[in-house]
Amino acid sequence: MQVIADMNAITFLFYSFSSVLIGSSVAVITVNNPVHAALFLILSFFSAAALWILLSAEFLALTLVLVYVGAVMVLFLFVIMMARFDLEQIKKNLFSNLAVAIPVAAVLIFEMVAVIVFGFSDSSSTNVPIMYSNNTYQIGLRLYTEFFLAFQVAAIILLLAMIAAIAITLRKRKDVKAQNPAEQVSVSASERITFVKVEPKE
Repeated sequence: MQVIADMNAITFLFYSFSSVLIGSSVAVITVNNPVHAALFLILSFFSAAALWILLSAEFLALTLVLVYVGAVMVLFLFVIMMARFDLEQIKKNLFSNLAVAIPVAAVLIFEMVAVIVFGFSDSSSTNVPIMYSNNTYQIGLRLYTEFFLAFQVAAIILLLAMIAAIAITLRKRKDVKAQNPAEQVSVSASERITFVKVEPKE
């Protein structure tokens, strides 16, 4: 009875976090405010991390929270707040890209359905040895041996994304006042201080 109660609790948590994940994922692409979209994306990451914990993949869950929520999403919010997107212009151009968005979405949906249908087939008949070891050790072993090149390519892509985000936020704007350190350093002392002779009053 205790095992059945534990399974029911795990099933309830699984469907609860899955519902939150689906709802927040839909909200990411439907809300008008980009800051709200980024916050819903953070909620999606936390929900996915909770699902991974239920599946005994603690390392993936912690990596998702630390890397994406703690670093990448902070960078996204920084770029969104500094870029000052024109929401009215975005709404006007929303339906102009449907000719490209619909085929891409169709291909992505087809790939996801194919992975779900054909990727999770019954593998009980295959004679694959089961590795009774820590999942963190297994992930690290595969990541730095078989998938080392892909890991390095992903790191380079994230580095380029960070440089691009910094370049976007550092563009010159006419409506923003900023100091020029080079001009401040090149100023001489005579230009900073002016001595004025004041005649004493009787």
